[in-house]
Amino acid sequence: MSDKKSIPQDSLLLIANQLIQDHDAYITGMRATSVEEKSDVLVFKGEYFLDDNGLPTVKTTAVFNMFKYLAHKLSPEFTLQD
Repeated sequence: MSDKKSIPQDSLLLIANQLIQDHDAYITGMRATSVEEKSDVLVFKGEYFLDDNGLPTVKTTAVFNMFKYLAHKLSPEFTLQD
């Protein structure tokens, strides 16, 4: 039996976006806009700050690292409601 709390996607996004804003690596505009669960891991998505050619920028790496942080921090605690 899992000790994870079942939570609606919109509630989890509120928690995730608060964690993002409170984090030292926060960049203006950084925001999780969706989340899905794959093999018990929460996968967050949002703006990746690509350049005009669709290529990654320095901000892209920061966003990727933030979404990875959210997955590590929130996946052990929450599961998405069906």
